Amino acid sequence: MEKPENITKTDWKILQRKYQNLEPIVKKINSGYPIQYLIGDVDFLGNQILVNEDVLIPRFETETLVDKTINYIQKLKFNNASLLEIGTGSGCISISIKKAFKNINITATDISNKALNIAKKNAKLNKVKIYFINKDLFKLKLINKYDILISNPPYLIKGEKIDLKTKYEPSVAIYADKTGLNFYTKIFELATEVLNKKFLIALEVDENRGAEIKQLASKFFPNTTIKLEKDLSKKVRYLFIYTE
Repeated sequence: MEKPENITKTDWKILQRKYQNLEPIVKKINSGYPIQYLIGDVDFLGNQILVNEDVLIPRFETETLVDKTINYIQKLKFNNASLLEIGTGSGCISISIKKAFKNINITATDISNKALNIAKKNAKLNKVKIYFINKDLFKLKLINKYDILISNPPYLIKGEKIDLKTKYEPSVAIYADKTGLNFYTKIFELATEVLNKKFLIALEVDENRGAEIKQLASKFFPNTTIKLEKDLSKKVRYLFIYTE
C-alpha cells in the first residue's frame, strides 16, 4: 500500500512497523481518528509521551506553556520548589518540568484513574519521580503547601466549535461548565489555600476568555502580578500570576 498524502513519511514508517494491515488504519485516519493514538506516543519537548484514548493528546500550545513556566521558575528562583499540577492527563507537563528541574518536588492530580495509569507509565519511561493523586479537583483537600501551581484545565463550553479529532479524546479533559470558568474559579480558590506567600500560577486559557479569566484572578489575587501571554500563533493562551 502506498503512503497517503495526509500522512508524513516518519509516521508512515512507524505505522508500517506497528500494523500488518494498513488499510483499516488509513480509513480510521481519514475519518478523523487521531494518528497519535494509532502510533501510541508523541514527542513533547523532546520527551516520549505515551498516549491513548484515556488522555488528551499533548499539543504545541501546551509545550509553550511549559517553556514559559520554566522561564518564570528560573526568573523567580524557584529551583528547589514544590509544584502542584491539576489535571495532569498524560503527565507531559509535570514530566517536562521535572526533567528541567530535578530538585523540584511535583504532585500531579487527575480525576481519571485511567489517565493516571498512563501518566505513571510516562514518568517511569522518562525516569522521573512524581507523586500522583487520583482525585476530583472539586473534592480535593491537600495538607501540604506549594510554591507553584500549573494546569491546562478543561475550558470549552459544550457546543463550541472544536477540531473534530477531539471527539475521540476524553470529554472530561475538554469541557467545562456553561461559563467555561468553573475550573479556573476552583483552581484560584485552591491556590489561596495551598500556595506559599511567594508563588507562581501558570495556566493555559481559552483564547476568547483570557481577559475574563484575568479579571477573575484579580479578585482572588489583588496584590500580585497577573499577565496574559500569547502562543506562537499570537493568540492569548496563557495566564501567569506571581509574587516576587
